[in-house]
Amino acid sequence: MAEHLNSAWSEQKSFEVRDASDVAEARRVATRLVSKVDFGDLETAHVALVATELATNLIKHAKHGIMILRLLERSKDAGVELMALDQGAGISDIAQSMRDGYSTAGSCGNGFGAIKRLTSEFDVHSIPGKGTAVLARLWAGQPGPSITADIESGVVHLPMPGQEVSGDGWGVECLRDKFTCTVVDGLGHGPEAAMATQAALAITKEYRDKAPAEIIERAHGALRSTRGAAMGVAEIDRTAQVVRYCGVGNISATIVHKEQVRHLVSHNGIVGQEARKIGEFTYPWSRESLLVMHSDGLTARWDLRAYPALAQRDPSLIAGVLYRDFSRGRDDATVLVAREIDPAL
Repeated sequence: MAEHLNSAWSEQKSFEVRDASDVAEARRVATRLVSKVDFGDLETAHVALVATELATNLIKHAKHGIMILRLLERSKDAGVELMALDQGAGISDIAQSMRDGYSTAGSCGNGFGAIKRLTSEFDVHSIPGKGTAVLARLWAGQPGPSITADIESGVVHLPMPGQEVSGDGWGVECLRDKFTCTVVDGLGHGPEAAMATQAALAITKEYRDKAPAEIIERAHGALRSTRGAAMGVAEIDRTAQVVRYCGVGNISATIVHKEQVRHLVSHNGIVGQEARKIGEFTYPWSRESLLVMHSDGLTARWDLRAYPALAQRDPSLIAGVLYRDFSRGRDDATVLVAREIDPAL
């Protein structure tokens, strides 16, 4: 049986935090977001407090930063993910910063400790001189749903500044011993680009048991009436320990394995318009590997080796750091990060 792990259209909000009014806005946005799902009054209050603490820390320690909030769905459980990203001075000793009473900003120093106590999942990554990324997740009916799949994924999926709708899209599907990750970038921006992307993702979902090249072939036909899209489909076969990848257009896909980095090949063209060659390539994969896919809203100049220990952090945190440091800032941007997990752990 297939499991659709994440909605390709899950709601995600982002905004800059620069002053006290933005802290209040973070609290309001977080509260409005969870009002759309099954969060009780106390759980909603916890979300508001976490959003407040994260935004406050951005101002205290980095002067400004970005907040990204996303609704989550795992099986029938609803949750919310909050990330705070900055390019400030960073934290030299994360373990010490988690202790209540420790502060470098003259405050009471209860921020990280309070956030961790209120959340189901918490992660932080920081490099002195490069900045800090903090992740917090809360689930309705904590401590959170059980893991039912063998993959964990994280995503940043945001429209171009000034647009309400992103022309990008993404999806993750699990089929027994395989899972498929897809990133689509509709040509241009706005609602028409989103229509092309939605059509491509519908094909991915319908034919999720097919090979990546066949999925894109079918999408190529289905998108004829749209403006077209760039599209990448990666099938991770856990039994064969390979990735089968097919890409058309400017979707970047990379496998990171320890110190090795392998860039996956995409063909030139536009799905639905002109794609002279739709071919599939096979690459080695292991449980320690990490898959990173993104639209051209990010530059491809990133290198996780420049971020010690980041590849071992939560996939959402990895996606957040890449977005923070490599977003072009003038396009829709989607970053999808995925890897295997052991549900027994």
